[in-house]
Amino acid sequence: MVVILNNNATETDTNMLKEYLDAYNVEVRETKGSTMTILGLVGDTLSVDVDSLRAMPFVDDVKRIQEPYKAANRKFHPDPTVVDVNGVKIGGGNFQVIAGPCSVETEEQIIEVAKDVKASGATLLRGGAFKPRTSPYAFQGLRANGLELLLEAKAATGMPIVTEIMSAAHLPLFKDVDVIQVGARNMQNFELLKMLGKQDKPILLKRGLANTIEELLMSAEYIMSEGNQNIILCERGIRTFETATRNTLDLSAIVVLKEKTHLPVVIDPSHATGVASYVPQMAIAAVAAGADGLIIEVHNDPAKALCDGPQSLTPVQFDNTMKKITKLRNFMVTELAN
Repeated sequence: MVVILNNNATETDTNMLKEYLDAYNVEVRETKGSTMTILGLVGDTLSVDVDSLRAMPFVDDVKRIQEPYKAANRKFHPDPTVVDVNGVKIGGGNFQVIAGPCSVETEEQIIEVAKDVKASGATLLRGGAFKPRTSPYAFQGLRANGLELLLEAKAATGMPIVTEIMSAAHLPLFKDVDVIQVGARNMQNFELLKMLGKQDKPILLKRGLANTIEELLMSAEYIMSEGNQNIILCERGIRTFETATRNTLDLSAIVVLKEKTHLPVVIDPSHATGVASYVPQMAIAAVAAGADGLIIEVHNDPAKALCDGPQSLTPVQFDNTMKKITKLRNFMVTELAN
């Protein structure tokens, strides 16, 4: 349930209303927007007297919410959330590109790629240190050493780093990581999500291979219910009957999520398609559909990559893609202004 206060509501009115609602044993979450204040009621709200609330002179409206996710719900938080990563803002009109190799391999590789993608306009560096692989015999990442190399690349370029966590036991190793990524396979690792909810840094949450949008939002709710509101949602393709691509990129998820949640949405065309030549077009399509950002895999020598080389762009291909994206975004901004 949400209680929408009008512009005449004072702090005294708000506090009085909170005290009134305490009697119903519900949690009250206050959100102050540019034009209104909203009180979100979490818990069993069936006994709350809606008519009594609407009769209060400083209450504009009261709405019951049927969706099981509350904190992530746009009805609770009508203004878009802007996630700030060391000054790099995502959401609310702020568009960012996260780029880098699927896995960190060597110091030279990660620093070279970091410098290349930054020169092309990327603002955050991605790179896998812990790698979840389908085969136990495949390259599993450099683990703690990979994190150290990512930090060296950050020192060399100034770019915030984004990397995936596999277990809550690894959290101490991630203290200097700027954005912790939750991969598709861990989207419903609820114990991990609850631990990440206690962190004070942004979480990039990827949609699972066969999960619905509501399930993605419920996973975000797990994190937010523990106190961490800085969530970036990521659509990375879902598993369908189609085999021409690695997964099926659900571009409709952008508009659906934009309607249902205030959280920023980024698209991963690399994992979605699995084919480097498809990535630029899908990245452009995602921008046109209203994504808040992209996460793209870039490798200086994809043919020799230890992980996901076929879906990785070369620095030159990434640069060409970024030029097209910049042109499209400039056009969209101009059109919207008119």
